[in-house]
Amino acid sequence: MSLRNLNAKIKIPKLLKDNLKNKKINQIYHLFEKQLKIDQNFVVGVSGGSDSLALAFLSKIYSVKKHLGVKFFTVDHKLRPESTKEARLVKKVLKNFFINVEILTWHGKKPHSNIQSLARKKRYELLISKCKNLKIHNLLLAHHQDDLFENFFIRILRGSGLKGLISLNKKSKFNNINILRPLLKFRKEDLLFVSKNVFNFYIDDPSNKDDKFQRIRIRKLLSNLENEGLDKNKFMNTIKNLRYSDETIMFYVDNNLKKNTFFSEKKKEIVLNNDFFAQPYEVVFRSLSDVIRNMGNKYYSARGKKLEKIIREIKKESFLKATLGGCIIKKVKQTIIISKEY
Repeated sequence: MSLRNLNAKIKIPKLLKDNLKNKKINQIYHLFEKQLKIDQNFVVGVSGGSDSLALAFLSKIYSVKKHLGVKFFTVDHKLRPESTKEARLVKKVLKNFFINVEILTWHGKKPHSNIQSLARKKRYELLISKCKNLKIHNLLLAHHQDDLFENFFIRILRGSGLKGLISLNKKSKFNNINILRPLLKFRKEDLLFVSKNVFNFYIDDPSNKDDKFQRIRIRKLLSNLENEGLDKNKFMNTIKNLRYSDETIMFYVDNNLKKNTFFSEKKKEIVLNNDFFAQPYEVVFRSLSDVIRNMGNKYYSARGKKLEKIIREIKKESFLKATLGGCIIKKVKQTIIISKEY
């Protein structure tokens, strides 16, 4: 029996439905419903944090109301001694609310540096792999408004361009999987309200207070700026306006990819013609980034500095071959051919 048919036979459990009688939770749910707007089965990435638990509640209600199949997964990174115990506790608590969570475990050697970034990358890999195995094309993540602001400042410190500054999108795509972030318009305190009132439970990860992580330092900076008068509504307008500019650039990137690339199904390679590199630099940069990311089957794009170097090399007459992002890039006569590196 399909996931859709399974959910079509049930109603919203009373334990969950009663929470919608709370006026604020009801308002939050209706905004969530407007933000999500999907009519296909989906997967939800869950952690023990308040924002993630709020997403679990809201998406469970949504799935039953819309008669959609939903699967919930939490990742045990095994980076802290208590992580396995916490994952099991999350599973136990949510099961009491008719939310069945499966634990995915990160096996293998763990990093000693760049921990948060690598853990996030591994979490995406595990969740996307599950989506593909289940043949479900929608993955919901719990990023919210505060994450959007934090990401903006982190990217500024990295010297990112326009695309990097607004990289936390409501919807993105990887390997035919839609990455959906329906909480980007929600404040952290609203999600905390949902978690406390519905579950009376959430896990406070100690790393969220550890100043050795850049994201935590940025979080404290934003708190200080807010105390100094930072207007988050105006900040959101700034990000919105940047998105409009980004959409214009992406229009030309899409045109470049459609007109100046050819995928050989037989050879499993992409051919870039001369006109591909005759576009404005930002269009070339993004186009090549997308080609390499997709061909290399990576969630994250190659680092900007490495991509800039490759573009400079490609334009030289002496260029023959290079590797980047799991791809082989070679020049054959007047064309560039990109294939997956095995």
